[in-house]
Amino acid sequence: MNKVKKYFYSVLIGVDQLGNTLLGGDPDETISSRIGRLKSVKNGIIPWSRPWMKILDFVLETIQKDHSIKAIEKDLTND
Repeated sequence: MNKVKKYFYSVLIGVDQLGNTLLGGDPDETISSRIGRLKSVKNGIIPWSRPWMKILDFVLETIQKDHSIKAIEKDLTND
């Protein structure tokens, strides 16, 4: 990955982490990882009490199968 692509990738990760923080999550975690951790403790099901997660997971699944599960950051514990 060249320097320009790496820069923009890093910026996008930072924006993703900021979004997760604004939604009450860990500032060092992406939204995808947060959704994946929730799915892993709920047997792959996102509760209806979190509609924005269900919608975002649906969109991400159309882009990459099992995206949220693959995005789980291993150094974070489940809430």
